This record gives sequence, structure tokens and C-alpha cells, in this order.
Amino acid sequence: VQLVESGGGLVQPGGSLRLSCAASGFTFSRNTMRWYRQAPGKQREFVALITNAGDVNYSDSVKGRFTISRNNAENTMFLQMNSLKPEDTAVYYCHTIWSTKVYWGQGTQVTVSS
Repeated sequence: VQLVESGGGLVQPGGSLRLSCAASGFTFSRNTMRWYRQAPGKQREFVALITNAGDVNYSDSVKGRFTISRNNAENTMFLQMNSLKPEDTAVYYCHTIWSTKVYWGQGTQVTVSS
């Protein structure tokens, strides 16, 4: 199983970014996928999830600003982040569970600063 995030970068407050997570090594279309993030000096926290049926859930801190989606034909998950705030600065990780094992990507840095 491999998860590879991309799309991070530096953006001004109020700006947007779109993160991608390219997945391989398992049946992507069957799996719930999640985004987590970890800010400096803080614990890793849940951001959003999307089930194999397309149901979604968000943390209260990003609800209404972030949108999670997936393309099963391309084995890719996305996180569209709008109205970004400095407190969204973190490393963003892709996550899944397959055959009872937990898998993480290497992370992509998102920095929101003027």
C-alpha cells in the first residue's frame, strides 16, 4: 500500500489549495479514505473522510471551507481547501486502513501566511 500526497504550498489567508492523494496497492474504490493534519507542536488531528459510497464527514474547524472528494477510476482522493486561515497551517496526511493495518502518506506541507 502506498499513499502519496501532493499539492501543498504557501498561500495567503483567504486563498485556496487543492491537495491530492494518489493511492496504490489496494482496492481503492472499496475503502474509506481520510485526511489528517498536524501543526507544529500539536497532535495529529482528523480533517475529513469519504467512504466508498461517497459519504463525507468533516471536523468542525474545516466544515464549510474544505471539500473532500475521490476519483475511483484514478485511485485518487482530493481535498479542496478554500478560505484558508493561518491556523490551517500544518502537514496534511492521507490515511487509510487495509487488511486491519493503518497506512499513512508522507505528508504535504500547507502554510497559510501573508
